[in-house]
Amino acid sequence: MAWAARAAAVAMAVMSAALVVVARLITAGIPAEWRLPDMVTTQSAAGVTFPAVGAFLLAYRPRLRLAWLMCVGGLAGGVYDLLQAATLASAAGGDLATAGILRFAAYVAWAVDGFLLEILLPLYTPDGRLLSRRWRVVVVLAAASLGTQMTLQLVRPDPPLEGYLLPAVIPSPLPIPALAPYMPAAGVVLWTLIMLTVSLTALSLLLRFRRADPVGRRQIGWPLFAFAGYIVFMIAGIFVPELYWLSVVWAALIPVLMVFSVMRYRLYGIDTVVSRTFVAAGLLAVVGGVYFGVAALSSLVVSGYDQVAGLVSALLTGAFFQPLRRMLQRAVDRLLYGPVGDPRVLAERLVREVRRGDPAQALAPVIGVLREGLAVQGIAVEVTGGEPGHQVVSAVSGQVGDSPREVPLIWHGERVGRLLVGPPAPRRFPAAHDERVLDTLVPYAADVAHAVRMAADLQRSRERILAAREEERRRLRRDLHDGLGQTLGEMAMTVNMARVSLKTSPKAADGLLRALRSGMDAVTGDLRQLVYGLRPPALDDLGLVAAVQALAGPDDPEGPATAVSTEGDLADLPAAVEVAVYRIVQEALTNVRRHARATRVRVELRREPAALRLLIADDGVGLPPERRSGVGLTSMRERTAELGGICLVTGDPGAGTTVEVVLPVPATGAAPERAPTGTHVVPGADFRSHGSL
Repeated sequence: MAWAARAAAVAMAVMSAALVVVARLITAGIPAEWRLPDMVTTQSAAGVTFPAVGAFLLAYRPRLRLAWLMCVGGLAGGVYDLLQAATLASAAGGDLATAGILRFAAYVAWAVDGFLLEILLPLYTPDGRLLSRRWRVVVVLAAASLGTQMTLQLVRPDPPLEGYLLPAVIPSPLPIPALAPYMPAAGVVLWTLIMLTVSLTALSLLLRFRRADPVGRRQIGWPLFAFAGYIVFMIAGIFVPELYWLSVVWAALIPVLMVFSVMRYRLYGIDTVVSRTFVAAGLLAVVGGVYFGVAALSSLVVSGYDQVAGLVSALLTGAFFQPLRRMLQRAVDRLLYGPVGDPRVLAERLVREVRRGDPAQALAPVIGVLREGLAVQGIAVEVTGGEPGHQVVSAVSGQVGDSPREVPLIWHGERVGRLLVGPPAPRRFPAAHDERVLDTLVPYAADVAHAVRMAADLQRSRERILAAREEERRRLRRDLHDGLGQTLGEMAMTVNMARVSLKTSPKAADGLLRALRSGMDAVTGDLRQLVYGLRPPALDDLGLVAAVQALAGPDDPEGPATAVSTEGDLADLPAAVEVAVYRIVQEALTNVRRHARATRVRVELRREPAALRLLIADDGVGLPPERRSGVGLTSMRERTAELGGICLVTGDPGAGTTVEVVLPVPATGAAPERAPTGTHVVPGADFRSHGSL
């Protein structure tokens, strides 16, 4: 019943604050001679701040033990504050018997407040568990000391010493005279034990701090600082009463410092709520002040025109609202997360850094900005998805550890690499802030990773094209010199021999001429093969559209049904673009028939004013989660990159594969008229084009 827990926490916070306020009202009516030197105590401060902070935490974590300790302990402090004021008021009115009973009840509330807030709260900070079972001894010792102290206040035969709690003239409810000789020594021992247990609680926080990792140290550092400061100021107030007010102020700051720990160092993961709460409170305060101030001023200036004053106030308030919200949000982000609190600032810095550097070296500023924004010990970016056996590039800053967090880098639906986030550094931001930084910067990192991969692929493609060109020249030279050249030389010799034997032996000459004819046929075949290797003959014989439709004809009758649709004028494309489109379609359809196990394939060609778009989509098994680009995919990307285009290969497992290619083409003199869409469907197919890209 989370709502019941929240309601109870809010009720305790309101009740405790109300008790402190009532105590101040009662104190105002007490005669000066009955007032203590310090009417506002550490319990007064605890009654106001601890339940309010505890209720705030319980609103989002109803089972948080530390928050319940804050609520109940603070409520006990408020009860003590009220009972102390009531005791003094009763004594001032002459009713010392009632004052004695109220004094004992005040001691009970004081003991509960001290046990919960000064003993249990630091012992169970920050995770709600003791440091070890041996620390139960401290809990038992504190309970026994406080319990004995309460019992002595009930049965002591003489009034207590004047000063810290209540005046000496107020008697005990059940005095036992036989205890009188032992009371001074017992008081010293009990107060020593109480101070010892309080010191041991601070020691437990110190031990937690020394044993914790960097994240844990930041979680424990602020509570340790808070409780250690309280002990110092409390001891100082005992020896120098004039400094007692420092312990009161510090007691009010303890829950605030603990909430700061919660906000900044991801103790309970509610920094987003705290940020919005501060911004909303600031907006309400400033906007309310502006509204009523302007309303009051305008009412004085235009007296008697209340509607005009209200309108002017509303207009000015609306004008200030959005800039004020942004200013408050930046201030709160800087308070919670430091100078890199706003992820948009990190994004702007990342863009500037990337623009300054070489695209091939753009990963360095990416990991630098990410490491600073996330405050981790290391960041690494691995760009993958290039050629078989190649991990295109990787960049590392710091140490990512043995088990880093992996964040995929997705560029237009295609995985281009991964981001490895190392363990948190000593300066650690909350998890919600980490997610906002990642959500903002990961798309930029994916763009840079894709650019780096394209640059690396392009460089290797150029090297391979150069090597392939030289190899092709060598092959042509060898084929022309060793093959065709020798064949032509032999044919020339055959012609000479035929001429010599033509008159003396016509039959032999006829045989030589027949051999010559066979040799010429072989030469013609070799030349045809050389020509076919330079450009697919189907492009010259049929044109691009018909050649692609011919590729769609299934080699296997049981193959997938293929639909080819075209849009725009495809007749005047550059030769290089035609060859690239033909080869990409050929490779893609081959992959579909070999690997996709698809039943339908869609091929679309669309001419735009300055680009040609190609789409090959199937309904097959899709791409595996961890795939490596094969020779076919690499070839398609290379052909696209050679012409300055973009090639995307996407597909989820079981959802088919899509190849999208955009090739730049020179614009025609006039805007091309949209030709009727032609659809070629392989016989037996019932698949229609789903429309344009």
